[in-house]
Amino acid sequence: MQTQTLKVSLDARSYPIVIGSGIIDDSKLIAAHLTSARVVVVTNDTVAPLFLERLESSLREVGVDVLAIKLPDGEQHKTWLTLNSVFDAMLAARCDRTTTMIALGGGVIGDLTGFAAATYQRGIGYIQIPTTLLAQVDSSVGGKTAINHPLGKNMIGAFHQPRLVIADIATLATLPERELAAGLAEVIKYGAIMDAGFFAWLEDSMDRLVACEPEALAYAVEVSCRCKAQIVAADEREAGARALLNFGHTFGHAIETELGYGEWLHGEAVAAGMLLAASLSARQGEISDQDVSRLAALLNRAGLPTKAPAFGAKRYLELMGHDKKVHQGKLRLVLLKAIGQAYLSAEFSEEELTRVLQDIPADD
Repeated sequence: MQTQTLKVSLDARSYPIVIGSGIIDDSKLIAAHLTSARVVVVTNDTVAPLFLERLESSLREVGVDVLAIKLPDGEQHKTWLTLNSVFDAMLAARCDRTTTMIALGGGVIGDLTGFAAATYQRGIGYIQIPTTLLAQVDSSVGGKTAINHPLGKNMIGAFHQPRLVIADIATLATLPERELAAGLAEVIKYGAIMDAGFFAWLEDSMDRLVACEPEALAYAVEVSCRCKAQIVAADEREAGARALLNFGHTFGHAIETELGYGEWLHGEAVAAGMLLAASLSARQGEISDQDVSRLAALLNRAGLPTKAPAFGAKRYLELMGHDKKVHQGKLRLVLLKAIGQAYLSAEFSEEELTRVLQDIPADD
């Protein structure tokens, strides 16, 4: 597989996304983005047995000192308490401002490590090495870092761009089916919001993606990262177009918060949320019922839920009121004008939104 390099263009904060197979321990690539010969690798107890020794060995071979911090796995650990344990380890080891952090793992590790890097001694550099599909196509790119709060997902955080993103397709072979499917939700999102041709390619290629075929996955990661890099370059801090990347997320975050972090995977909640957003778009006459069915069918083939949990329209609206896209007390939602064309709206029908939420079938 040929290695591909994309660029997130943000002037002095620009950085490459390197996509390939077997590149997780490319010490020369990593060393080129360090400011000193010291790194802190943050990972979890699921990923560490798979990849940590490889990464540590390759870095030490080129003279880099490595402090490894292993955290418990799961969204429920994306908290102040876990973040503070990272700070405790770094301070005990006397890490300074020239230290570079490396996030080795999925979205939780990437978000938490990025936030630690944004705040440790008022900001140090970090590198993303995402090992899940969801992290490779979404959370590792763009500089959004955060931890969760009991009242809402990713409510405490900072924008802090990485110096480098390494997306090693070979790491995806270790993913459980459910984790792979969760990542496919974010891949499908890019087709739904900005690339109808990619959406059609996904309809043709979903079986190959579910089978974890490396070439198909590499193409999906490349297109997804190109889409995200384009949006981030145009709107780094989500003042406008970047909000489109949150298609389905306002509903999805409500699901994650209500059920408890980790009960549904992020991609599963986003999948159900995208269908709710598509259904609202159809109710307002902007897309056809056939388009909603296309999205539902694609999500189903990816192994994702197509029905949101039923906990009542009132509770959904209460949780969605905490969303970061609420502006001056007004909820804004990402909706579809067509497959491949999304927009941010505060002018949707609140009555239709309530009906969409009321129409969620009760659990069996």
